[in-house]
Amino acid sequence: MLPYLRPRPPRSRTRRIKAALLASAVSVCLIAASAPSPATPLGVGDRLFPHLGNPGYDVESYDLAFSYPGTNDKPLAAVTTIKAITSAPLDRINLDYAHGTVASVEVNGARAAFTSAGEDLVVTPAEPVPAGSWLRIVVHHTSDPVTAANQDGGWVRTKDGLAMANQADAAHLVFPCNDHPSDKAMFTIHVTAPNGYTAVANGLPEGAERTRRSTTWTYRTRHPMATELAQVSIGRSAVLHRAGPHGLPVRDVVPSKDRQTLEPWLKKTPDQIAWMEGKVGPYPFETYGLLMAEAQTGFELETQTLSLFERKLFTESTYPKWYIESIMVHELSHQWFGDSVSPRTWSDLWLNEGHATWYEALYAEEKAHKPMEARMKAAYKASDSWRAAGGPPAAPRTPKPGQKISIFRPNVYDGAALALYALRQEIGRPAFERLERTWVSVHRDGDASTADFVHLASAVAARDLSGFFKAWLYDEKTPPMPGHPDWKSEAPQARKGA
Repeated sequence: MLPYLRPRPPRSRTRRIKAALLASAVSVCLIAASAPSPATPLGVGDRLFPHLGNPGYDVESYDLAFSYPGTNDKPLAAVTTIKAITSAPLDRINLDYAHGTVASVEVNGARAAFTSAGEDLVVTPAEPVPAGSWLRIVVHHTSDPVTAANQDGGWVRTKDGLAMANQADAAHLVFPCNDHPSDKAMFTIHVTAPNGYTAVANGLPEGAERTRRSTTWTYRTRHPMATELAQVSIGRSAVLHRAGPHGLPVRDVVPSKDRQTLEPWLKKTPDQIAWMEGKVGPYPFETYGLLMAEAQTGFELETQTLSLFERKLFTESTYPKWYIESIMVHELSHQWFGDSVSPRTWSDLWLNEGHATWYEALYAEEKAHKPMEARMKAAYKASDSWRAAGGPPAAPRTPKPGQKISIFRPNVYDGAALALYALRQEIGRPAFERLERTWVSVHRDGDASTADFVHLASAVAARDLSGFFKAWLYDEKTPPMPGHPDWKSEAPQARKGA
């Protein structure tokens, strides 16, 4: 994600990685399974979002079916099918889901009872499900695009339809799921809409079935995806195709009336992909492209294989061309950092945004002669204030009620990029570039933590960097910048009410 106006491991290894995070929450689930108790919201213990995600199972795939009524102010009829493997015996199954109506639930082919608890849908199957079993859950529900008073994300109503913006924890406002990036899964997405509309989703098209009144489009991902990265565009859109590096399919989704106006921007994408591949290695997915929506979101978003942008950034912006191009690269670089390699917890967000900001700045340096050092010096000057307001890069402050995206503060953008600059200063450019390539290769299609990055950086540098990272990622004050002892950070102003 980039605020507008700115600021593989194998699946088996992924399950082992998740085990530590889920251990305490699974014990709660086991207790619940041993005796009847009131339905309660559960979570996987994320520090920033305690009730996000659910223990006891690992999702393998989602099949989502949406039926668009032809207007974006009414609920969509929807069916969500989840296939998972249980990691504990379950007589109740918690799914993250809110802001919709559930008509029925089936578990392994049998009707199941259900109720709500907080923002969880709590399902009681007809028979308890033992550990190590396949689990198939089918939920018939609505998906409401009309924003609730306390809703922060989910469906975005565009001028001619809908798009999605599910970061950080809003996918469950659209469909039932295990809404945490540590549980990635494959997605198949079906969208039925009246003829005259076009639907596009993550992944590659699997075909379209047209009737006299409507068309159903189907898309399927070829790589696992976090729920927060799901994307569905419904609108009177044009889908433009071009070839990227190595024949990569590049498709862009734009308002039909704007295809010629936006083409000068869209044609830049293949070269930007090639530039990123030169820095960190092969593009990690089956396709890429830009979704340019006529909507006011306040940000751009790295939804997997189809990044979401506000149309007006390209048609009404007063920003210089080099800056807009660097924003395009910011979201593109997320396909490696944040999408292919997802954060283990939301406290690891700096790994996403710090790297995306880093490559945004590096692109501006190489293509527009905007010195990285000047940007980093300015960031250093503000760093102590950012830490005071938002926490250190790897320990961001918890979001305020009703402001879930408030974790996306400067400390996890330029503040985190500043830590990467310090790392390059500390270990040298060759080792830093080797680390970046190794990171996205080793953790491709998985999730990873700050501790994983510290461990790998230490291995690449052939020395223990834990003390270096502790200071740069967790301390309240910004440590001295290697190679720049003269850089100073201004003392933060006292916060109101402090």
